[in-house]
Amino acid sequence: MSFLSVENIHHVYFTPAASTLAIEDISLSAEEGEFISFLGPSGCGKTTLLSIIAGLIKPTEGQTLLEGEVYHPSKKQDIGYMLQQDYLFPWKTIRENILLGLKLGKNEKASAEISALKLLNDIGLPQVEDQFPNQLSGGMRQRVALVRTLATNPKLLLLDEPFSALDYVTKLKLEDLVFTTLKRFNKTAVLVTHDIGEAIAMSDRIYLFAAKPGRLYKTYQVPQELRSLPPFESRNHPLYTDLFQTIWKEFETIEEPGAKH
Repeated sequence: MSFLSVENIHHVYFTPAASTLAIEDISLSAEEGEFISFLGPSGCGKTTLLSIIAGLIKPTEGQTLLEGEVYHPSKKQDIGYMLQQDYLFPWKTIRENILLGLKLGKNEKASAEISALKLLNDIGLPQVEDQFPNQLSGGMRQRVALVRTLATNPKLLLLDEPFSALDYVTKLKLEDLVFTTLKRFNKTAVLVTHDIGEAIAMSDRIYLFAAKPGRLYKTYQVPQELRSLPPFESRNHPLYTDLFQTIWKEFETIEEPGAKH
């Protein structure tokens, strides 16, 4: 039994004038502690599928299981969601921001607060808890968002292009930080990205999607030699280049009308 199972998901968006098939017959899985990526062009349903996994959208057909049970939004503490924007509250201190999830989940134990503040220090942000978001850089704010996401100790992390708004150097540093942090806590994670290099550098497995409608096109198992390296180091490995070229060529195939997996 897989830790996360997505089974035969279809989703249709309805308007008064028409209906649009967004994603069609998607089934995939992730094992506990595995980092998977949804990779594909715009309009292939990556974020829609992520929203379905999170319980934000109910699919037209199919189901999502977490640890063998159908996931229900009432179990929101089981899933952490990290977005492109950090969405920190500007009028709250960093301490208040990272503890917000614990407060909403009615878990305000001193031990949980100590753990969250320790993680803030561990990821390179010591002594910022009494500052406000506008006093931090974009990369620092995303680190805070990561701590806020992890503070509730979710079983599954969903990452929706969390680095795309950052400059390239900061993006590379945060890839390493997120990768090593999630591996240290043995977290299962799903990354949505359109960046081939990011998917290869961070993932254990890559699901490549095609569009119109969104559907699973191909699955790639990232070689163990790359999975054992931090993202920055993996980018310099010969196998990284080989896999990048393979996936790049598939994008041309995906763009052909009527492409099938």
